[in-house]
Amino acid sequence: MNLNLKDFFATDPQRFEHFSQSIAIETNASQHSIFCDLSKNLIDRSMEFTLIARAARAGLEVKRDTMFAGEAINNTEGRSVSHVRLRDPADTEVRAVLDALLTYAEVIRADDSITDIVNIGIGGSDLGPAFAVRALDQFVNHKKRYHFVSNVDGHEMNAALRHCKPASTLFIIASKTFTTAETMLNASTARAWFIANGGTADGSSQLDTSRHFCAVTTNVAAATNFGINTTFGFWDWVGGRYSIWSAIGLSLAIAIGDKGFRAFLAGAHAMDKHFKTAPLAQNLPVRLGLLDVYYRNDLKFTSRNVAPYSSALGRLPAYLQQLEMESNGKSVDKNGKPLAMSTSPVVWGEAGTNGQHAFFQMLHQGTDVIPVEFVAVKTPTFDAGIGFPMNTASQANQHKALLANALAQAQALMQGKADAGGHKNFAGNRPSTFILLDALTPETLGALIALYEHRVFTSGVLWGINSFDQFGVELGKVLAKDIEPRLANGDADGLDASTAGLLNIFYP
Repeated sequence: MNLNLKDFFATDPQRFEHFSQSIAIETNASQHSIFCDLSKNLIDRSMEFTLIARAARAGLEVKRDTMFAGEAINNTEGRSVSHVRLRDPADTEVRAVLDALLTYAEVIRADDSITDIVNIGIGGSDLGPAFAVRALDQFVNHKKRYHFVSNVDGHEMNAALRHCKPASTLFIIASKTFTTAETMLNASTARAWFIANGGTADGSSQLDTSRHFCAVTTNVAAATNFGINTTFGFWDWVGGRYSIWSAIGLSLAIAIGDKGFRAFLAGAHAMDKHFKTAPLAQNLPVRLGLLDVYYRNDLKFTSRNVAPYSSALGRLPAYLQQLEMESNGKSVDKNGKPLAMSTSPVVWGEAGTNGQHAFFQMLHQGTDVIPVEFVAVKTPTFDAGIGFPMNTASQANQHKALLANALAQAQALMQGKADAGGHKNFAGNRPSTFILLDALTPETLGALIALYEHRVFTSGVLWGINSFDQFGVELGKVLAKDIEPRLANGDADGLDASTAGLLNIFYP
Protein backbone atom coordinates (compact mmCIF):
# COMPACT_ATOMS: atom_id res chain seq x y z
CA MET A 1 0.00 0.00 0.00
CA ASN A 2 1.62 3.22 -1.21
CA LEU A 3 0.75 5.97 1.26
CA ASN A 4 2.56 9.13 0.25
CA LEU A 5 1.34 12.45 1.58
CA LYS A 6 2.87 14.49 -1.24
CA ASP A 7 1.12 12.28 -3.80
CA PHE A 8 -2.16 12.59 -1.91
CA PHE A 9 -2.02 16.38 -2.14
CA ALA A 10 -0.92 16.30 -5.79
CA THR A 11 -3.80 14.07 -6.88
CA ASP A 12 -6.50 15.65 -4.70
CA PRO A 13 -6.59 19.47 -4.97
CA GLN A 14 -9.41 19.59 -2.42
CA ARG A 15 -7.66 17.37 0.11
CA PHE A 16 -7.23 20.06 2.77
CA GLU A 17 -10.88 21.12 2.52
CA HIS A 18 -12.11 17.52 2.68
CA PHE A 19 -9.89 16.40 5.55
CA SER A 20 -10.42 19.41 7.79
CA GLN A 21 -13.43 20.77 9.60
CA SER A 22 -14.46 23.41 12.09
CA ILE A 23 -16.84 22.70 14.97
CA ALA A 24 -18.80 25.62 16.37
CA ILE A 25 -18.80 25.72 20.18
CA GLU A 26 -21.88 27.84 20.77
CA THR A 27 -23.16 28.48 24.28
CA ASN A 28 -25.57 30.99 25.75
CA ALA A 29 -22.66 33.27 26.62
CA SER A 30 -20.19 32.91 23.75
CA GLN A 31 -19.30 31.55 20.35
CA HIS A 32 -16.01 29.72 19.80
CA SER A 33 -14.68 27.03 17.53
CA ILE A 34 -12.35 24.05 17.31
CA PHE A 35 -10.70 23.47 13.94
CA CYS A 36 -9.06 20.17 13.03
CA ASP A 37 -6.82 19.46 10.04
CA LEU A 38 -6.51 15.76 9.23
CA SER A 39 -5.03 16.25 5.77
CA LYS A 40 -1.46 15.37 6.79
CA ASN A 41 -2.49 11.86 7.82
CA LEU A 42 -1.72 8.70 5.84
CA ILE A 43 -5.28 8.22 4.67
CA ASP A 44 -7.18 8.90 1.47
CA ARG A 45 -10.87 9.20 0.71
CA SER A 46 -11.18 5.53 -0.18
CA MET A 47 -9.77 4.36 3.15
CA GLU A 48 -11.90 6.91 4.99
CA PHE A 49 -14.97 5.45 3.29
CA THR A 50 -13.88 1.96 4.36
CA LEU A 51 -13.44 3.07 7.96
CA ILE A 52 -16.85 4.72 8.08
CA ALA A 53 -18.34 1.49 6.76
CA ARG A 54 -16.55 -0.39 9.56
CA ALA A 55 -18.08 1.96 12.11
CA ALA A 56 -21.55 1.39 10.68
CA ARG A 57 -21.09 -2.40 10.80
CA ALA A 58 -19.89 -2.14 14.42
CA GLY A 59 -23.13 -0.34 15.30
CA LEU A 60 -21.37 2.81 16.42
CA GLU A 61 -24.42 5.04 16.06
CA VAL A 62 -26.67 2.64 17.97
CA LYS A 63 -24.11 2.20 20.74
CA ARG A 64 -23.58 5.95 20.95
CA ASP A 65 -27.32 6.46 21.33
CA THR A 66 -27.42 3.69 23.93
CA MET A 67 -24.81 5.55 26.00
CA PHE A 68 -26.74 8.82 25.77
CA ALA A 69 -29.90 6.95 26.80
CA GLY A 70 -28.22 5.92 30.07
CA GLU A 71 -28.24 2.17 29.51
CA ALA A 72 -25.72 -0.02 31.34
CA ILE A 73 -23.08 -0.24 28.61
CA ASN A 74 -20.39 -0.85 31.27
CA ASN A 75 -21.38 -4.51 31.21
CA THR A 76 -18.61 -5.87 33.45
CA GLU A 77 -19.69 -3.64 36.34
CA GLY A 78 -23.38 -3.40 35.47
CA ARG A 79 -23.33 0.41 35.27
CA SER A 80 -24.57 3.04 32.91
CA VAL A 81 -22.08 5.51 31.47
CA SER A 82 -23.80 8.85 31.86
CA HIS A 83 -21.13 11.48 32.41
CA VAL A 84 -22.73 13.42 29.54
CA ARG A 85 -25.61 14.13 31.94
CA LEU A 86 -23.26 16.18 34.09
CA ARG A 87 -23.05 18.90 31.42
CA ASP A 88 -26.66 18.77 30.26
CA PRO A 89 -28.40 21.92 31.57
CA ALA A 90 -31.79 20.23 31.18
CA ASP A 91 -30.97 17.51 33.73
CA THR A 92 -32.73 18.68 36.88
CA GLU A 93 -31.21 16.05 39.19
CA VAL A 94 -27.69 17.02 38.21
CA ARG A 95 -28.43 20.74 38.29
CA ALA A 96 -29.56 20.61 41.94
CA VAL A 97 -26.25 19.08 43.01
CA LEU A 98 -24.30 21.43 40.76
CA ASP A 99 -26.01 24.49 42.23
CA ALA A 100 -25.07 23.43 45.78
CA LEU A 101 -21.48 22.75 44.74
CA LEU A 102 -21.07 26.09 43.01
CA THR A 103 -22.67 27.97 45.90
CA TYR A 104 -20.00 26.52 48.18
CA ALA A 105 -17.28 27.28 45.64
CA GLU A 106 -18.36 30.92 45.51
CA VAL A 107 -18.26 31.17 49.31
CA ILE A 108 -14.68 29.88 49.33
CA ARG A 109 -13.70 32.18 46.44
CA ALA A 110 -14.96 35.18 48.40
CA ASP A 111 -13.26 34.14 51.65
CA ASP A 112 -9.95 36.00 51.70
CA SER A 113 -8.91 34.13 54.83
CA ILE A 114 -8.48 31.00 52.68
CA THR A 115 -5.32 31.39 50.63
CA ASP A 116 -4.49 27.79 49.73
CA ILE A 117 -6.61 25.02 48.23
CA VAL A 118 -5.11 21.53 48.48
CA ASN A 119 -6.85 18.89 46.34
CA ILE A 120 -6.01 15.38 47.54
CA GLY A 121 -6.99 12.63 45.10
CA ILE A 122 -5.52 10.30 42.52
CA GLY A 123 -6.31 9.25 38.95
CA GLY A 124 -9.40 11.03 37.72
CA SER A 125 -9.76 12.80 41.06
CA ASP A 126 -6.44 14.53 40.40
CA LEU A 127 -5.54 14.55 36.71
CA GLY A 128 -8.66 16.34 35.53
CA PRO A 129 -8.74 19.19 38.07
CA ALA A 130 -4.95 19.64 38.00
CA PHE A 131 -4.93 19.82 34.20
CA ALA A 132 -7.91 22.17 33.94
CA VAL A 133 -6.80 24.63 36.64
CA ARG A 134 -3.44 24.99 34.89
CA ALA A 135 -5.06 25.24 31.45
CA LEU A 136 -7.42 28.02 32.54
CA ASP A 137 -4.80 29.95 34.49
CA GLN A 138 -5.83 33.24 32.85
CA PHE A 139 -9.35 32.80 34.30
CA VAL A 140 -8.26 31.71 37.78
CA ASN A 141 -8.69 33.63 41.04
CA HIS A 142 -5.02 34.25 41.82
CA LYS A 143 -5.69 35.45 45.33
CA LYS A 144 -5.47 31.77 46.15
CA ARG A 145 -2.88 29.09 45.44
CA TYR A 146 -3.90 25.67 44.15
CA HIS A 147 -2.02 22.51 45.07
CA PHE A 148 -2.67 18.97 43.83
CA VAL A 149 -1.39 16.01 45.82
CA SER A 150 -1.85 12.52 44.40
CA ASN A 151 1.37 10.55 44.81
CA VAL A 152 1.70 8.41 47.91
CA ASP A 153 5.33 9.59 48.04
CA GLY A 154 5.36 11.89 51.08
CA HIS A 155 7.69 14.32 49.34
CA GLU A 156 4.80 15.55 47.20
CA MET A 157 2.66 16.34 50.25
CA ASN A 158 5.67 17.93 51.93
CA ALA A 159 6.21 20.24 48.95
CA ALA A 160 2.57 21.37 49.01
CA LEU A 161 2.36 21.95 52.77
CA ARG A 162 5.54 24.01 52.70
CA HIS A 163 3.46 26.85 51.25
CA CYS A 164 0.45 26.45 53.58
CA LYS A 165 -0.72 27.46 57.02
CA PRO A 166 -3.55 25.60 58.79
CA ALA A 167 -5.59 28.75 59.41
CA SER A 168 -5.69 29.64 55.70
CA THR A 169 -5.85 26.24 53.99
CA LEU A 170 -8.81 24.26 52.66
CA PHE A 171 -8.23 20.57 51.97
CA ILE A 172 -10.47 18.82 49.44
CA ILE A 173 -10.42 15.05 49.94
CA ALA A 174 -11.59 13.54 46.64
CA SER A 175 -12.39 9.85 46.90
CA LYS A 176 -15.64 8.33 45.74
CA THR A 177 -15.55 5.56 48.36
CA PHE A 178 -13.36 7.42 50.88
CA THR A 179 -11.21 4.29 50.92
CA THR A 180 -8.74 4.89 48.05
CA ALA A 181 -5.45 3.86 49.63
CA GLU A 182 -3.20 6.62 48.29
CA THR A 183 -5.77 9.36 48.85
CA MET A 184 -6.60 8.33 52.39
CA LEU A 185 -2.93 8.04 53.37
CA ASN A 186 -2.32 11.56 52.06
CA ALA A 187 -5.48 12.80 53.76
CA SER A 188 -4.35 11.35 57.09
CA THR A 189 -0.98 13.05 56.72
CA ALA A 190 -2.71 16.37 55.96
CA ARG A 191 -4.92 16.04 59.03
CA ALA A 192 -1.95 15.11 61.25
CA TRP A 193 -0.08 18.19 59.96
CA PHE A 194 -3.15 20.35 60.54
CA ILE A 195 -3.57 19.19 64.14
CA ALA A 196 0.16 19.34 64.90
CA ASN A 197 0.16 22.98 63.85
CA GLY A 198 -2.75 24.16 65.98
CA GLY A 199 -5.83 22.65 64.40
CA THR A 200 -8.32 20.35 66.09
CA ALA A 201 -10.50 17.48 64.99
CA ASP A 202 -13.28 18.11 67.51
CA GLY A 203 -14.26 21.73 66.88
CA SER A 204 -12.71 22.94 70.16
CA SER A 205 -11.03 25.84 68.37
CA GLN A 206 -11.60 27.96 65.28
CA LEU A 207 -9.11 25.78 63.47
CA ASP A 208 -11.20 22.64 63.23
CA THR A 209 -11.29 20.03 60.50
CA SER A 210 -14.97 20.64 59.75
CA ARG A 211 -14.09 24.10 58.39
CA HIS A 212 -10.74 23.37 56.76
CA PHE A 213 -11.56 19.98 55.23
CA CYS A 214 -14.31 19.03 52.81
CA ALA A 215 -14.89 15.82 50.89
CA VAL A 216 -16.09 14.75 47.49
CA THR A 217 -17.40 11.29 48.22
CA THR A 218 -20.44 9.06 48.41
CA ASN A 219 -19.30 7.66 51.78
CA VAL A 220 -20.61 10.42 54.04
CA ALA A 221 -20.27 8.31 57.19
CA ALA A 222 -16.54 7.74 56.63
CA ALA A 223 -16.01 11.43 55.93
CA THR A 224 -17.84 12.33 59.12
CA ASN A 225 -15.66 9.96 61.13
CA PHE A 226 -12.65 11.70 59.60
CA GLY A 227 -13.92 15.02 60.97
CA ILE A 228 -15.54 16.39 57.82
CA ASN A 229 -19.03 17.86 57.77
CA THR A 230 -19.10 19.33 54.27
CA THR A 231 -19.44 16.67 51.59
CA PHE A 232 -20.46 16.61 47.94
CA GLY A 233 -21.44 13.36 46.31
CA PHE A 234 -21.80 12.07 42.79
CA TRP A 235 -23.34 9.09 41.11
CA ASP A 236 -22.32 5.52 40.40
CA TRP A 237 -22.59 6.24 36.68
CA VAL A 238 -19.70 8.72 36.84
CA GLY A 239 -16.41 6.98 36.07
CA GLY A 240 -13.25 8.37 37.64
CA ARG A 241 -11.62 9.52 34.41
CA TYR A 242 -14.89 11.18 33.38
CA SER A 243 -15.52 12.88 36.71
CA ILE A 244 -14.10 16.38 36.27
CA TRP A 245 -17.61 17.51 35.32
CA SER A 246 -18.92 16.40 38.72
CA ALA A 247 -18.12 17.49 42.26
CA ILE A 248 -14.59 16.20 41.59
CA GLY A 249 -14.19 19.52 39.78
CA LEU A 250 -14.64 21.49 43.02
CA SER A 251 -11.08 22.85 42.98
CA LEU A 252 -11.63 24.02 39.39
CA ALA A 253 -14.95 25.60 40.38
CA ILE A 254 -13.22 27.53 43.17
CA ALA A 255 -10.50 28.59 40.75
CA ILE A 256 -12.68 29.84 37.88
CA GLY A 257 -15.97 30.48 39.70
CA ASP A 258 -19.62 29.69 39.05
CA LYS A 259 -19.74 31.41 35.67
CA GLY A 260 -16.51 29.85 34.46
CA PHE A 261 -17.45 26.32 35.55
CA ARG A 262 -20.86 26.53 33.89
CA ALA A 263 -19.14 27.73 30.71
CA PHE A 264 -16.79 24.73 30.96
CA LEU A 265 -19.80 22.41 31.13
CA ALA A 266 -21.54 24.25 28.30
CA GLY A 267 -18.58 23.79 25.99
CA ALA A 268 -18.58 20.04 26.64
CA HIS A 269 -22.33 19.92 26.07
CA ALA A 270 -21.87 21.61 22.68
CA MET A 271 -19.44 18.83 21.68
CA ASP A 272 -21.89 16.23 23.02
CA LYS A 273 -24.56 17.57 20.67
CA HIS A 274 -22.16 17.42 17.73
CA PHE A 275 -21.16 13.81 18.52
CA LYS A 276 -24.79 12.79 19.00
CA THR A 277 -26.20 14.35 15.83
CA ALA A 278 -23.52 14.75 13.15
CA PRO A 279 -23.34 12.10 10.40
CA LEU A 280 -20.38 9.77 10.80
CA ALA A 281 -18.48 11.29 7.88
CA GLN A 282 -18.72 14.79 9.39
CA ASN A 283 -18.44 13.74 13.02
CA LEU A 284 -15.06 14.92 14.36
CA PRO A 285 -14.76 12.55 17.35
CA VAL A 286 -15.68 9.68 15.02
CA ARG A 287 -13.14 10.70 12.37
CA LEU A 288 -10.40 10.89 15.00
CA GLY A 289 -11.38 7.59 16.62
CA LEU A 290 -11.47 5.78 13.29
CA LEU A 291 -8.05 7.18 12.44
CA ASP A 292 -6.73 5.83 15.75
CA VAL A 293 -8.03 2.34 14.93
CA TYR A 294 -6.64 2.52 11.39
CA TYR A 295 -3.19 3.54 12.62
CA ARG A 296 -3.11 0.89 15.34
CA ASN A 297 -4.44 -2.07 13.35
CA ASP A 298 -3.86 -1.37 9.65
CA LEU A 299 -0.56 0.52 9.82
CA LYS A 300 0.65 -1.08 13.08
CA PHE A 301 1.70 2.18 14.77
CA THR A 302 2.26 1.55 18.47
CA SER A 303 2.20 5.08 19.89
CA ARG A 304 0.92 8.60 19.33
CA ASN A 305 2.65 11.79 20.36
CA VAL A 306 0.57 14.68 21.70
CA ALA A 307 2.31 18.04 21.34
CA PRO A 308 0.32 20.94 22.78
CA TYR A 309 1.80 24.22 21.57
CA SER A 310 0.44 25.98 24.62
CA SER A 311 2.16 25.93 27.99
CA ALA A 312 -1.27 26.09 29.62
CA LEU A 313 -2.11 22.74 28.00
CA GLY A 314 1.15 21.19 29.21
CA ARG A 315 -0.67 18.54 31.27
CA LEU A 316 -2.86 17.44 28.35
CA PRO A 317 -0.68 14.42 27.47
CA ALA A 318 -0.84 13.15 31.07
CA TYR A 319 -4.61 13.64 31.16
CA LEU A 320 -5.02 11.77 27.88
CA GLN A 321 -2.82 8.92 29.06
CA GLN A 322 -5.41 7.97 31.65
CA LEU A 323 -8.40 8.74 29.46
CA GLU A 324 -7.20 6.62 26.57
CA MET A 325 -4.89 3.96 27.98
CA GLU A 326 -7.01 3.17 31.04
CA SER A 327 -10.12 3.07 28.87
CA ASN A 328 -8.84 1.11 25.89
CA GLY A 329 -5.76 -0.68 27.19
CA LYS A 330 -7.56 -4.02 27.07
CA SER A 331 -6.66 -7.45 25.64
CA VAL A 332 -10.12 -9.01 25.87
CA ASP A 333 -13.42 -7.98 24.33
CA LYS A 334 -16.50 -6.90 26.27
CA ASN A 335 -17.41 -10.58 26.74
CA GLY A 336 -14.00 -11.47 28.18
CA LYS A 337 -12.69 -13.24 25.09
CA PRO A 338 -9.10 -12.62 23.88
CA LEU A 339 -8.82 -10.03 21.12
CA ALA A 340 -7.23 -10.81 17.77
CA MET A 341 -6.20 -7.16 17.30
CA SER A 342 -4.16 -4.54 19.11
CA THR A 343 -5.90 -1.82 21.09
CA SER A 344 -4.77 1.43 22.70
CA PRO A 345 -1.49 2.93 21.51
CA VAL A 346 0.93 4.48 23.97
CA VAL A 347 -0.01 8.15 24.35
CA TRP A 348 2.83 10.45 25.32
CA GLY A 349 4.09 13.97 24.84
CA GLU A 350 5.25 17.31 26.16
CA ALA A 351 4.44 20.93 25.45
CA GLY A 352 5.99 22.60 22.42
CA THR A 353 8.41 24.16 21.94
CA ASN A 354 10.18 22.19 24.69
CA GLY A 355 9.58 18.89 22.92
CA GLN A 356 11.47 20.13 19.89
CA HIS A 357 14.67 20.04 21.97
CA ALA A 358 13.93 16.60 23.40
CA PHE A 359 12.12 13.89 21.42
CA PHE A 360 11.42 15.59 18.07
CA GLN A 361 14.75 14.22 16.82
CA MET A 362 13.20 10.75 17.00
CA LEU A 363 9.93 11.92 15.43
CA HIS A 364 11.78 13.26 12.40
CA GLN A 365 14.62 10.77 11.94
CA GLY A 366 13.90 7.77 14.16
CA THR A 367 13.24 4.29 12.81
CA ASP A 368 9.60 4.22 13.96
CA VAL A 369 6.83 6.28 12.40
CA ILE A 370 4.93 8.00 15.22
CA PRO A 371 1.84 10.08 14.41
CA VAL A 372 1.95 13.50 16.05
CA GLU A 373 -1.02 15.48 17.30
CA PHE A 374 -0.43 19.23 17.45
CA VAL A 375 -2.82 21.23 19.64
CA ALA A 376 -2.56 25.00 19.37
CA VAL A 377 -4.48 28.16 20.30
CA LYS A 378 -5.10 30.87 17.70
CA THR A 379 -5.60 33.86 20.00
CA PRO A 380 -3.76 34.06 23.35
CA THR A 381 -5.32 35.40 26.52
CA PHE A 382 -3.04 37.29 28.88
CA ASP A 383 -4.09 38.87 32.16
CA ALA A 384 -2.59 42.05 33.56
CA GLY A 385 -1.34 40.57 36.81
CA ILE A 386 2.40 40.83 36.15
CA GLY A 387 2.71 44.61 35.84
CA PHE A 388 3.78 44.41 32.20
CA PRO A 389 1.65 44.96 29.06
CA MET A 390 1.82 41.46 27.58
CA ASN A 391 -1.17 42.31 25.41
CA THR A 392 0.92 44.55 23.16
CA ALA A 393 3.75 43.86 20.70
CA SER A 394 5.56 41.43 23.02
CA GLN A 395 2.48 39.23 23.17
CA ALA A 396 2.12 39.18 19.40
CA ASN A 397 5.79 38.37 18.86
CA GLN A 398 5.87 35.48 21.31
CA HIS A 399 2.65 33.96 20.08
CA LYS A 400 3.64 34.26 16.42
CA ALA A 401 6.89 32.46 17.21
CA LEU A 402 4.96 29.69 19.00
CA LEU A 403 2.49 29.15 16.16
CA ALA A 404 5.24 29.36 13.53
CA ASN A 405 7.07 26.53 15.29
CA ALA A 406 3.95 24.36 15.43
CA LEU A 407 3.17 24.89 11.74
CA ALA A 408 6.80 24.36 10.74
CA GLN A 409 7.13 21.09 12.65
CA ALA A 410 4.00 19.68 11.02
CA GLN A 411 5.28 20.81 7.63
CA ALA A 412 8.73 19.30 8.21
CA LEU A 413 7.29 15.96 9.32
CA MET A 414 5.33 15.74 6.08
CA GLN A 415 7.80 17.16 3.56
CA GLY A 416 11.14 15.96 4.94
CA LYS A 417 14.40 16.92 3.29
CA ALA A 418 16.76 14.86 1.16
CA ASP A 419 20.50 15.02 1.87
CA ALA A 420 23.21 13.12 0.01
CA GLY A 421 25.31 12.78 3.15
CA GLY A 422 22.63 10.88 5.04
CA HIS A 423 22.96 12.44 8.49
CA LYS A 424 20.81 15.42 7.54
CA ASN A 425 18.30 13.37 5.58
CA PHE A 426 14.69 13.68 6.70
CA ALA A 427 12.49 10.96 5.23
CA GLY A 428 9.31 12.97 5.63
CA ASN A 429 5.91 11.41 4.97
CA ARG A 430 5.36 11.35 8.73
CA PRO A 431 1.72 11.91 9.68
CA SER A 432 0.26 14.56 11.94
CA THR A 433 -3.05 16.03 13.02
CA PHE A 434 -3.47 19.72 13.82
CA ILE A 435 -6.15 20.81 16.32
CA LEU A 436 -6.64 24.56 16.73
CA LEU A 437 -8.74 26.30 19.38
CA ASP A 438 -9.75 29.83 18.45
CA ALA A 439 -9.01 30.75 22.08
CA LEU A 440 -8.34 28.82 25.28
CA THR A 441 -11.44 29.48 27.39
CA PRO A 442 -13.58 27.41 29.75
CA GLU A 443 -15.90 26.70 26.81
CA THR A 444 -13.23 25.48 24.40
CA LEU A 445 -11.41 23.46 27.06
CA GLY A 446 -14.65 21.71 27.95
CA ALA A 447 -15.29 20.99 24.28
CA LEU A 448 -11.74 19.71 23.74
CA ILE A 449 -11.96 17.24 26.64
CA ALA A 450 -15.38 16.02 25.47
CA LEU A 451 -13.96 15.60 21.95
CA TYR A 452 -11.30 13.26 23.30
CA GLU A 453 -13.83 11.36 25.44
CA HIS A 454 -16.03 10.60 22.45
CA ARG A 455 -13.00 9.74 20.32
CA VAL A 456 -12.00 7.11 22.89
CA PHE A 457 -15.57 5.79 22.92
CA THR A 458 -15.48 5.46 19.12
CA SER A 459 -12.26 3.45 19.00
CA GLY A 460 -13.47 1.27 21.88
CA VAL A 461 -16.62 0.38 19.95
CA LEU A 462 -14.56 -0.56 16.87
CA TRP A 463 -12.37 -2.79 19.04
CA GLY A 464 -15.41 -4.35 20.72
CA ILE A 465 -14.14 -3.68 24.24
CA ASN A 466 -15.60 -2.21 27.41
CA SER A 467 -13.89 1.18 27.64
CA PHE A 468 -15.32 1.90 31.09
CA ASP A 469 -13.79 -0.60 33.51
CA GLN A 470 -10.18 -0.69 34.75
CA PHE A 471 -9.48 -3.98 36.49
CA GLY A 472 -5.81 -3.73 35.55
CA VAL A 473 -5.41 -0.96 38.12
CA GLU A 474 -6.17 -3.24 41.06
CA LEU A 475 -3.71 -6.15 41.11
CA GLY A 476 -0.66 -4.14 42.12
CA LYS A 477 -2.64 -2.43 44.88
CA VAL A 478 -3.73 -5.79 46.29
CA LEU A 479 -0.16 -7.12 46.31
CA ALA A 480 1.09 -3.90 47.94
CA LYS A 481 -1.12 -4.63 50.96
CA ASP A 482 0.73 -7.91 51.42
CA ILE A 483 4.17 -6.43 50.89
CA GLU A 484 3.86 -3.36 53.12
CA PRO A 485 3.96 -5.23 56.48
CA ARG A 486 6.84 -7.34 55.17
CA LEU A 487 8.92 -4.16 54.90
CA ALA A 488 8.64 -3.90 58.69
CA ASN A 489 9.16 -7.56 59.62
CA GLY A 490 11.37 -8.81 56.77
CA ASP A 491 9.16 -11.83 56.10
CA ALA A 492 9.90 -13.02 52.54
CA ASP A 493 8.05 -16.32 52.84
CA GLY A 494 6.13 -17.20 49.68
CA LEU A 495 7.58 -14.41 47.58
CA ASP A 496 9.31 -14.91 44.24
CA ALA A 497 13.10 -14.71 44.34
CA SER A 498 13.31 -11.22 42.82
CA THR A 499 10.74 -9.65 45.15
CA ALA A 500 12.32 -11.42 48.14
CA GLY A 501 15.76 -10.17 47.15
CA LEU A 502 14.53 -6.59 46.87
CA LEU A 503 12.69 -6.91 50.19
CA ASN A 504 15.91 -7.94 51.90
CA ILE A 505 17.55 -4.76 50.62
CA PHE A 506 14.78 -2.56 52.02
CA TYR A 507 14.42 -4.39 55.34
CA PRO A 508 16.62 -2.69 57.98
